[in-house]
Amino acid sequence: MASVPSLASSVNQRVADALVSALPEAGAADPLLRRSDRADFQANGILALAKKAKANPRELATTVAEGIPTGDLIREIEVSGPGFLNITITDRAIIETLAARAGDDRLGVPLAANPGTTVIDYAQPNVAKEMHVGHLRSAVIGAAMVEILEFTGEKVVRRHHIGDWGTQFGMLIQYLLEHPHELDHKSDAEVSGEEAMSNLNRLYKASRALFDSDEEFKTRARARVVDLQAGDPETLSLWQRFVDESKIYFYSVFNKLDMDIQDPDVVGESGYNDMLVETCKLLEESGVAVRSNGALCVFFDDVKGPDGNPTPLIVQKSDGGFGYAATDLSAIRNRVAELGATELIYVVDARQSLHFRMVFETARRAGWLNDGVKAVQLAFGTVLGKDGKPFKTREGETVRLVDLLDEAVERATAVVREKAEKVGLTEAEIVENGQYVGIGAVKYADLSTSAARDYKFDLDQMVSLNGDTSVYLQYAYARIRSILRRAGDRKPVAHPELELAPAERALGLHLDHFGELIAEAAAEHAPHKVAAYLYQLSSLFTTFYEQCPVVKPEPELVVGENRLFLCDLTARTLTKGMSLLGIRTPEKL
Repeated sequence: MASVPSLASSVNQRVADALVSALPEAGAADPLLRRSDRADFQANGILALAKKAKANPRELATTVAEGIPTGDLIREIEVSGPGFLNITITDRAIIETLAARAGDDRLGVPLAANPGTTVIDYAQPNVAKEMHVGHLRSAVIGAAMVEILEFTGEKVVRRHHIGDWGTQFGMLIQYLLEHPHELDHKSDAEVSGEEAMSNLNRLYKASRALFDSDEEFKTRARARVVDLQAGDPETLSLWQRFVDESKIYFYSVFNKLDMDIQDPDVVGESGYNDMLVETCKLLEESGVAVRSNGALCVFFDDVKGPDGNPTPLIVQKSDGGFGYAATDLSAIRNRVAELGATELIYVVDARQSLHFRMVFETARRAGWLNDGVKAVQLAFGTVLGKDGKPFKTREGETVRLVDLLDEAVERATAVVREKAEKVGLTEAEIVENGQYVGIGAVKYADLSTSAARDYKFDLDQMVSLNGDTSVYLQYAYARIRSILRRAGDRKPVAHPELELAPAERALGLHLDHFGELIAEAAAEHAPHKVAAYLYQLSSLFTTFYEQCPVVKPEPELVVGENRLFLCDLTARTLTKGMSLLGIRTPEKL
């Protein structure tokens, strides 16, 4: 496994070395190298350095340019404007670098220099409740971040902080105790997610109706909460039945999403119960939290309510009960001390930003977060309907996630079926590809938007073959596989001696940028940058394919081999990038 320095980093080094020679007092200066439409790269850093050194920027740029060797890597350098360097690299350097990438399983993408341990908290459904469209983003964005970080060499610990604790369980458990067969399964065969959810729904509605209408049941239900919190064995075993039944349902939904959720990674609110008392004690003894009207609170100068008074984070209520803050702070202690986290990422709705800001600040004051451990909320926006309002059914209900995924697969299967005869797909392949395209469409629509922004859920647009959609990328990949099959005996071979057409150069330079892009997406927690890169890659490939014949009309042998080489590396980069987003790439489409 060999990491391959990118062309940009090699050029950057050459310019930096020449800068040091021309202006030794500048030390190690950044040439500020960028891709440019005037040349392959432009170095913009000379202006600021010249200003600092009170030198003429254009003269300094000329001196730097004269000190950069050309021939092997750099073809030409021109000084433009007030002191920019426009740099064009050799065709040979492009193909030689890509050939080195092609010779590596990781496409030459380096591992991070100092990988740490990241705990990602994502995909957090609630026990005994249906997953709706609001649960989609946390799952999809979190799963993509896991893949991207793992690819850079980071050790990633997944955590699914499910809502499995709280006062509502008193009502559910008491009802199940009095109606013991409500969660029984129809047969010993494997239970479907739908059956599990319909059991839970039925029980939830019945217990809620009884709780609202029968005062005596309400009293028994409230007493049951006390038993649950005290760890009464019978109450806990009934609680466990709700958790187990909910997991059957959760896993069926995650399965539809083509997402691998492992049981040991599911650590719900209940997983931190044993730590709550100690967390409060530590906060109170250190003075980070203080008693106010009987409640344990943490105050902040910059957090005020609508009335202008300080709004505290309540860690323990005046009646002794614990809020979300106590659980979240205990989870931080656990993740740092037990799991050795150097970074905590919470993929949580932007509407919870104030809560997490206060929780992180409290943990910092308590010393659980420090320079060696950072915590960030990867906050995401809302899923909107086509009308630009929060996504609801016609009846004004929240949309069930299962219904949404089923409809996406149905639409996608229809799109796949239209082209199936032309590419010779069997019925089984149509069904499988329909799933890959449908689920890919949903994930990509989410991931191609910056997480912080809201986005419109429009299935017609999502499964369109045109535009910035996952099926456009899947189609580009399948088309390349088809080209490679049609090439017959001719194989992809890199030929650095060839002169490249403009479309070949543009595609080659973009392919070379993959490693830097991954590092950027990992550091900024920005999976949308991977999506944007892949869309641009597919667009550049389309232009290349239109302008540079690969199979027909058949180009001369070495040119054809080199173009097949570019096709092959594009396909490998596409499939790798898509897999980081959790999207499959069918071989035929």
